[in-house]
Amino acid sequence: MCAESNTIVPSCLENISDGLQDLIQKLKYKDRFKSSQVVALDTLKLVRELVGKKTKWESTKDLLDKLRTLGRVLLEAQPSETHTANVIRRILKLMKEEYQTIQKGTKPDEMETFSLHSLSQPEVVEEYKMGIPAGIIINQIQDLIDEINDSTANIAQQAFEHIHAGEIIMTLGYSKTVLAFLMKASKKRHFQVMVAECAPTYQGQEMAAKLAEANIETTLMTDSAIFAMMSRVNKVIIGTHTVLADGGLKALNGAHTLAMAAKFHSVPVIVCAALHKLSPDYPCYYNHDSFNKCVSPMDIMSEGQHARMNGVQVYNPVFDYVPPDLVQLYINQKEGIAPFYVYRYLTELYHQEDYLL
Repeated sequence: MCAESNTIVPSCLENISDGLQDLIQKLKYKDRFKSSQVVALDTLKLVRELVGKKTKWESTKDLLDKLRTLGRVLLEAQPSETHTANVIRRILKLMKEEYQTIQKGTKPDEMETFSLHSLSQPEVVEEYKMGIPAGIIINQIQDLIDEINDSTANIAQQAFEHIHAGEIIMTLGYSKTVLAFLMKASKKRHFQVMVAECAPTYQGQEMAAKLAEANIETTLMTDSAIFAMMSRVNKVIIGTHTVLADGGLKALNGAHTLAMAAKFHSVPVIVCAALHKLSPDYPCYYNHDSFNKCVSPMDIMSEGQHARMNGVQVYNPVFDYVPPDLVQLYINQKEGIAPFYVYRYLTELYHQEDYLL
């Protein structure tokens, strides 16, 4: 047991106990990682360490069970950080495809053909008794690490298709992916950016400063000015914490207000999100504690102010839910897709039996 995290590491994960406890500490006690990319990469490094301990697992089923256990432990540590479970689901799917390729001599894309006929067939339960060479799994993990590392640059490469000269673009808060997207477009296009400061964290101030440093014409505005300024905007481009299975967003607080204003003025909303942010969860699956995350209310009310307001509870939530009908396009590292196409990516990236770890 770790005294600070109060988390007992299951016996099947004892060989990675130190790295696991370190990741749990970061998930539990830091307000947020630098980015979701860091969360995903740290999780994959832990998975790679687990796979490398070959003496601790004998069959593919044994390793699959260990990975599911790891996913559940990390989700329990911080339910709002879905990226830990997402990358583990990706590895589980890749392992199952590799197992069937070895055992049956089939190609991964031939194993799960989606059709009405396949829905009527009884599901074959695979026991995964035999093993997969650890080197193959580690190579798959490294490929996924490389994909995540390159995701921001690959999303930015598509900027010229969506940003045109003379446009006015609005964004909210700070997003590393959106920043790279806008900076890439500025190489060949001249446009203006309006940045909502996103109180009480005021992340938009950092975003505006970095855009200005890149010689992009930038205007910083208060959140209350979003609706008033939206009539001048050509498109809204934002990042997100998670893309949910219904095509909706778990995004930075204030994103719902921004998307509603954009809909009123018929302004398209574009979301830049790498594939590791795609989660098979639905918003209705969450209770308040797991969908959202509340941070210290000191950002919005001082201790002295709260002391004078007896019986008042103050919440400072981090995330908003944005319904899919308020979003026109998601841009991932491969392509731009509409919200209704998210289900197809779910079937390609994750195995259905791993949706709930």
